[in-house]
Amino acid sequence: MGSALQVQNLTVRYGGFIALNDITLNLEEHTTLGLVGESGSGKSTLARVIAGLIAPDEGKILLGSQELLKKRSREQHKKIQMIFQNPDASLNPKHSIRQILSEALLFHKIVHRPEVEQRCKDLLAHVHLEAKALDRFPHEFSGGQRQRIAIARALSVEPSLLIADEPTSALDVSVQLSVLELFKTLKTELNLTMLFISHDLGVIHAISDTVAVMRQGKLVEKSSMDQFFTRPEHDYSRELLSAVPKMPNTITAGGYYEPRI
Repeated sequence: MGSALQVQNLTVRYGGFIALNDITLNLEEHTTLGLVGESGSGKSTLARVIAGLIAPDEGKILLGSQELLKKRSREQHKKIQMIFQNPDASLNPKHSIRQILSEALLFHKIVHRPEVEQRCKDLLAHVHLEAKALDRFPHEFSGGQRQRIAIARALSVEPSLLIADEPTSALDVSVQLSVLELFKTLKTELNLTMLFISHDLGVIHAISDTVAVMRQGKLVEKSSMDQFFTRPEHDYSRELLSAVPKMPNTITAGGYYEPRI
């Protein structure tokens, strides 16, 4: 299996504060890396640097074999898409869902104009929404539905890497479960590579192939999902797990138990 993303010796400073300290990380193709750590550990900063929203002070990022420079091309921006905790961050409230999806398709020349309508319907079908949603506006949907639309918007440009930054933390438990199942289905159907950030270890257990742990701007552990939850290597990883009162019992085709642990 090849490498989808390589982060090499990445450092970000804000004045005298080091937000990311010499981060080196590899993400294999068609896998999901779960990124965990306490608030302020640097998880979201790392995601935004990878997405090209923040320029690093040191280090480099490779997407496949191509180095991503501070000034990225339109094609490079297209290849890495980010889904935020609040879907409103990527949904223009004044635009219909048709406009939101169409703009991305046309700007990045994914399909020709006569094909846009059908492609929009296909994208909604991927996230389990009906085609009639195209004529509605973001405020007419629930939080979970808006997050599905944000996912469709990210998928519309056919990225090679999807970054999800706490995409379920603002949702009710039952909605959280359905959105996680959607991510898992999309990963299989579309052969996605994902970086999935969450403070919720139940979510990480449900979605990840590998787990990376950050603390105070440093990467302190990366291991397989099974190893992390049964034999963590770092003391801080053991602290995180010991603070959890009850771990998920199992993962089933219909979801996972104890989604909020």
